[in-house]
Amino acid sequence: MKRITLLGSTGSVGTQTLQIVRETPDFKIAALAAKTHIDLLEKQIREFLPSFAAVYDEKAAEELRVRVSDLPVRIGTGMEGLVEASVLDETDFVIPAITGTNSIRPTVAAIEAGKEVGLVNKEALVTAGHLIMPAAKKQGVRVVPIDSEHSAVYQCLKNGTHDEVSRLILTASGGPFRGMTSEQLEKVTAADALKHPNWSMGDKITIDSATLVNKGLEVCEAGWLFGFPADQIEVVIQPQSIVHSMVEFRDGAVLAQLSLPDMRLPIQYALTDPGRAFLSGERLDFGKLRKITFEPVDTNVFRGLSLAYEAIRAGGSMTTVFNASNEAAVRRFLRGEISLPGIYSVIEKAMGMHRVIASPSLEEILSIEKEILARFESE
Repeated sequence: MKRITLLGSTGSVGTQTLQIVRETPDFKIAALAAKTHIDLLEKQIREFLPSFAAVYDEKAAEELRVRVSDLPVRIGTGMEGLVEASVLDETDFVIPAITGTNSIRPTVAAIEAGKEVGLVNKEALVTAGHLIMPAAKKQGVRVVPIDSEHSAVYQCLKNGTHDEVSRLILTASGGPFRGMTSEQLEKVTAADALKHPNWSMGDKITIDSATLVNKGLEVCEAGWLFGFPADQIEVVIQPQSIVHSMVEFRDGAVLAQLSLPDMRLPIQYALTDPGRAFLSGERLDFGKLRKITFEPVDTNVFRGLSLAYEAIRAGGSMTTVFNASNEAAVRRFLRGEISLPGIYSVIEKAMGMHRVIASPSLEEILSIEKEILARFESE
């Protein structure tokens, strides 16, 4: 029996995780957490009967306490509630499926408490990889990727040693604007950008996919997860989203993980690793697929990726600046205040102004993020 704490249970990854738990008797929910969506959270509590639930918003938490007073569940609130959910004695595996840097404290707390972590949130490693991965190594705790690309790499790496790897090759769909020029990108709207060709995701990550910033965040994350420098991590466009990523070994062999685009697969694999379990759903039909194609990334147009490499090579706090300035710019783009290429301009300006802190503390990371968001979200 694997006992799971699920932070962000009302979001996309959270609800898909609960679908898997619902169908798998070997999994049990120990704790749930959400930001404000207590209508759905209440339904989840009544179905999965966790011993603890947390709501980030204090008023919403108070209302939930009243609603579930007939059940033997404790309700926590704020960051303290997220941390408590992550260190419960009755949990083995923590999935911090919450956005932004709010995931860092619960992730570190879970690791220090000896819990395995299924990592969904990119921002945690992008901004605090130098804190999280050494803590995991010290505690002897596995950090298992749930993101589809990193799950693919994780699976492929089982076929060789670290020293045998030549490069990691992350794939990207190219988003809805693949093949466009910079001039054409100036005219696209938020509604256009939210129409991802292959995946159903939240607004922020869908925009990041359109700009290829998301792939830059994934390059940074892969470096921390697997211990490779940026110059050994490449990105290629794979428009069908069938090849989820590849690993090239020093003898020239390339191993890839293929499947239909379905987040349930990497979620379930993280929970069942090192084994596999049946997963319902459609399977690849190569007779119908006919072709799988690849294209290079046009980094002159989609500058999110090249800016990410700059931030990674600068190191330290620069990746926090990259992440936070992108978040601020995406909010402005969704409000119609800047164009899609304007997102790159905001990131570039923020990075150009920053003096790198080589090994920032968590407090410094959060301070930098706050400063960048305050400055660039309304500029």
